Amino acid sequence: MSNVSTAPLAGLRIVEVSSFVATPLCGLTLSELGAEVIRVDPLGGAADYQRWPVAETGRSIYWTGLNKGKRSVACDLRSEEGQLLVQNLVAASGERGGILVTNSTGRPWLSHDALAAIRPDVITVEVLGNRDGSAAVDYTVNAGLGFPAVTGSGGSSVVHNHVLPAWDVACGLYAALAVTAAVRRRERTGSGARVTLPLDDVALAVSSTLGYLTEVQINGSQRERDGNYLYGTFGSDFLTRDGERVMIVALTARHFRDLVAVTGTSEVIDAVQEALRADFSTESDRFRHRQLLTALFTPWFAERSMAEVLDLLAGTSVLHRRYRTFTEVAGSADVHDNPLFSPLAQPDVGTFLAAGHPACFDGEHFRSGPASSVGADTDEVVRQLLLNPSAD
Repeated sequence: MSNVSTAPLAGLRIVEVSSFVATPLCGLTLSELGAEVIRVDPLGGAADYQRWPVAETGRSIYWTGLNKGKRSVACDLRSEEGQLLVQNLVAASGERGGILVTNSTGRPWLSHDALAAIRPDVITVEVLGNRDGSAAVDYTVNAGLGFPAVTGSGGSSVVHNHVLPAWDVACGLYAALAVTAAVRRRERTGSGARVTLPLDDVALAVSSTLGYLTEVQINGSQRERDGNYLYGTFGSDFLTRDGERVMIVALTARHFRDLVAVTGTSEVIDAVQEALRADFSTESDRFRHRQLLTALFTPWFAERSMAEVLDLLAGTSVLHRRYRTFTEVAGSADVHDNPLFSPLAQPDVGTFLAAGHPACFDGEHFRSGPASSVGADTDEVVRQLLLNPSAD
């Protein structure tokens, strides 16, 4: 575990009442950067405590991954005693504390107003589903946003859900940024903050920023399904002689020139440009004629093994990557020879290489320790923060 005293957020204490992805990821991000994060769970664990994938012991690999390095307090959140305990934990610790991150909405005792009555400068970051307060998860938000309608092969009417919970991830990182921004403002002004962050607004904001929604408003139409082609320039996957696939991207004119040169298609590409009155040095023409270009390059890949393709492309500027599985990546140098990863012994799961925070500070990746079992730190936290706070 990295030297916590040098971590950027050392000295902050966060109370987290959460489940699933976005809010736990917020707490994990803050923990990796040095903040002390106390996760509060109901007795027996929250709804995600046993979520798949699980180890042979039944321990959730998913849950332990999102809760590395957090101290755990368990109490009866339905009882007045349990609710008072959580309120006191949030209010404790002077300038270090007074910060709550939660997606446990609709609980009056956990609201910003209730906590501000105890500690006026409290910071609360509440992750919502929909902006009206109703429940939502990544898959329901994505379904109502439009991405499944433009994902998949052209001409298909079948919707395609994503595997990566992209909006949960984005929301968790936005929430972590909101915490640090609110702390910075409190340091300057002394005022707390009530931050609400709806998952659907995160998805809408990102979709607007990347032009998916603006495109419809300005041009009157949305983009169509286009399989594995890269929108707006030239990019496609190709099958090699030995049945593997490689992704090729030519973002710039130089990339495209190198792709033409390595595939030996200069003459035919020149002839096609002249016949079509196209200019493949431009992104727009490469995209307009993507299907034809793919057909022209396909034989070169089909005649060569993946090893030959990678060897020849290595001497060019062409952006490329062989398609791999998680199994391949887990056993690769990307994990085993990468300082981002270090051994982590997680009780009831095993010892494995776990990633720390991907940002490298002065040559160091900050990281967290293993996840505590639900309630494992209850007595210690209560003694430290509530019974003997002067010793903190």
